[in-house]
Amino acid sequence: MGASADNGFKIVVVGGFGVGKTTLVRSVSEIRPLTTEETMTRAGEAVDDIRQVRGKSATTVAFDFGRITLDARNVLYLFGAPGQERFWFLWDRLFAGTLGAVVLVDTRRIDDSWYAIDRLEHHGTPFIVACNDFGGPVRAGDAVREALDLDPHVPLVDCDARSRESGKQTLITLVQHVKNRYAEPSARAGLPREEFV
Repeated sequence: MGASADNGFKIVVVGGFGVGKTTLVRSVSEIRPLTTEETMTRAGEAVDDIRQVRGKSATTVAFDFGRITLDARNVLYLFGAPGQERFWFLWDRLFAGTLGAVVLVDTRRIDDSWYAIDRLEHHGTPFIVACNDFGGPVRAGDAVREALDLDPHVPLVDCDARSRESGKQTLITLVQHVKNRYAEPSARAGLPREEFV
């Protein structure tokens, strides 16, 4: 954080293996992101299903980290979670203290999104779902909402993780969703007023 910034807000980007989480953090971060990508090896072929992510040569093994300065006093921290099942134990720790989350989805592998949504709902963490553009047909809509059994209040958007502008709009949608959620009287019940300032 800069010397004058005193509020840090944390957002987690989560989803299945190879859905574009590292790419999204890279595209929107104002700093060179910290990544924990390692080269994929033949030994990992027996563990990670790479049939749908051909050409992927590196994978996140801990988390990605980026930053966006909102103004002189507020900074947004972005954490990209690893997607492989063997790293899911890290997710609960990453979700601690999180303002909200983006569940990034590859609509060709929609089932890879279930665990992320389950864990976020378990933690009561506000989230949106963003369908990443992999060059196929646009699919954010009723079919995806139904396939993921999303509550009607959960925003569902299209996203191109490679595009800074698209990533920015995805994060804005999440922040608006968080604001709206906590503006509801039922969500405010029992929570200190300062959490909504």
